[in-house]
Amino acid sequence: MEKTALQIEQERLGERLFRRFHQACQQYGLLADGDHVLVGLSGGKDSLLLTELLGRQQRIFVPKIRVTAVHVRVRERNYQSDLSYLEDFCRQAGVPFMVRDTEIKPPDPLSKGEKSAREKDPCFLCAWYRRKALLDLAQELGCNKIALGHHRDDIVHTLLMNLTFQGSFATMPPMLQLDKMPLAHIRPLCLIDEADIRRYAELRAYQKQKALCPFEHASSRTEIRQIFAELERLNPDIRSSLWNAMQNVKAEYLPGKG
Repeated sequence: MEKTALQIEQERLGERLFRRFHQACQQYGLLADGDHVLVGLSGGKDSLLLTELLGRQQRIFVPKIRVTAVHVRVRERNYQSDLSYLEDFCRQAGVPFMVRDTEIKPPDPLSKGEKSAREKDPCFLCAWYRRKALLDLAQELGCNKIALGHHRDDIVHTLLMNLTFQGSFATMPPMLQLDKMPLAHIRPLCLIDEADIRRYAELRAYQKQKALCPFEHASSRTEIRQIFAELERLNPDIRSSLWNAMQNVKAEYLPGKG
């Protein structure tokens, strides 16, 4: 049977995404023989693609890796994904699937006026506790790497956020080796643009989350995206320009989406 135009587009885009994934892994040394990678599967398009690509890489055997996916649920946040869909998605990708529950604990009491912006920020708290759950499970399973679904746009936006709010020319690195434990955070989608992921998700009919995060469109990151859109209007090649400027920038660990 002759392939349709959409099927051909899906195959070509899928191959291009895998090539960029593979390029990032080679360029930044993200994967090595013997790695056991824990991938944070939130249920969004980025983490679904990351799980699919890691599952494909796992079948290639060079380098020889193992992959496990985990969906972290935060009790206080009313966003949710269809767990049966995620489990079936992982089964097709050849990746074991787990669910881990966590909750946001109340902060230690502070004197009046000392509560920081981060403690007030619901996105920071949610990301912090989800990341802690990933770290705990990775150590339980003997994983040496945690894969996060940040793409190139996320990394560039984080640079702009740090410049704007922290006065720091820093962003999330493709690979970050943790100091206090034998674990590294890796971002294999770092050379992939969000627009390509969005289109691939449409072609593959990725299922959307059942309930989105209530703070999704009320964060500083959303405002930075709008500013970036204006910069892109002025310079359509702004991603490459900022990416090149970051190559020698210091790495700073900041929580983001997973």
